[in-house]
Amino acid sequence: MPELISDSDMIYLRATPIPRALESLQQAFWGFYPPSARTADFPPPTIITRTPADETLFPNDASCRRFAQLSRAFAQRAAERWNDTEDMRYLTKVLSKWMPGEQKVAVDSHPRLSGIMDTLNATDAHGPETKLPKEFYDPKARAIIDKIAVEEWYAGYTESSEYRMLGIGGLMGDITSRMVGSVERNGNSGIVEVGGVDGKLGKGRGGETNIRFAMSGCHDTTLAGVLTSLGAFNGEKWPPFTSHIAVEMFRKRNPTSITNPPVAPTEQKPALKSQSWWSTLFGSTKTISDSSLTPEGIARKPITDLTPAQRDQLNDYYVRLRYNDKVMEIPGCKAPGKHLDGDTSFCTLDAFKAIVDKYTPKNWKAACASRLDELAFPVKVEPAGYE
Repeated sequence: MPELISDSDMIYLRATPIPRALESLQQAFWGFYPPSARTADFPPPTIITRTPADETLFPNDASCRRFAQLSRAFAQRAAERWNDTEDMRYLTKVLSKWMPGEQKVAVDSHPRLSGIMDTLNATDAHGPETKLPKEFYDPKARAIIDKIAVEEWYAGYTESSEYRMLGIGGLMGDITSRMVGSVERNGNSGIVEVGGVDGKLGKGRGGETNIRFAMSGCHDTTLAGVLTSLGAFNGEKWPPFTSHIAVEMFRKRNPTSITNPPVAPTEQKPALKSQSWWSTLFGSTKTISDSSLTPEGIARKPITDLTPAQRDQLNDYYVRLRYNDKVMEIPGCKAPGKHLDGDTSFCTLDAFKAIVDKYTPKNWKAACASRLDELAFPVKVEPAGYE
């Protein structure tokens, strides 16, 4: 990234409709590019937000009926597993006198166990004036609460492909699409996502193409959802305040050349009209008449639909995950040929896309309204992080 920027056309900023997520994004971007790193005529950067019903930047059970069913089922399973255990009896012994009516502590008590955890974590972030009675900070109690809450909220991602698809698949499809679009370099890697097709917005005000840096203001459930969907959250505690994930794409340096030659744009087929990926994902019936601005390349195609030549474009590109600056590893990338020689943390872009494609929804809204009479749990566990 350049040290001085005059516009934000290479930058993609997005936040959920929750004010704290937007404010965190604004402050992080301000720190990344303070006024001293911008030219005097730098325009206000575009920040993308979606309506709550269309939001996929966090697990949206409020707008996805099927995902709500699944999340309730896994929460109920956690309650059945943990409510009558020594761990829960210990929590009741330590905390029940502070519960309404001195009731027992349980996964599904009122407040829920995860609600107690949220309150504790908030007091840690906001200082001594917000502290609860000292019993709530018992180290053993907090470890038990964290362990159970992580299972209640995230076990579904590790066991069910449908859970991954509905909970975080839309976002992972977005991320992967941008990376592959950057490889294509056809100028369309972010144009539809930002609004360039319909709005045809100008430089610095929605005309973002060839995105090099994307940053989103999201939530703890987003971060843990992303990592668990990739099989990369094993043994981790609930994400603390100020947590972040970096999804980095690298290109292997060409030993015969100082600089890499640009990748040729993907051939585009002429079309009278075509649907954007937005329509495919959310089920809109609106058509786009200007096909010259509609991505026709490989970014939104499943890996299984790519020709050998298209798949070859992904060669020598690698993806690495960092969570709070800790390098995380995806299990499906440890196999031979799926990672950079000598370092399994660098997943080939081809393997990464193949893993994400498995749970990227073709039509998120349609999937949210389907299978409502089906069982919540898969017949057998569908492990995360594999093709």
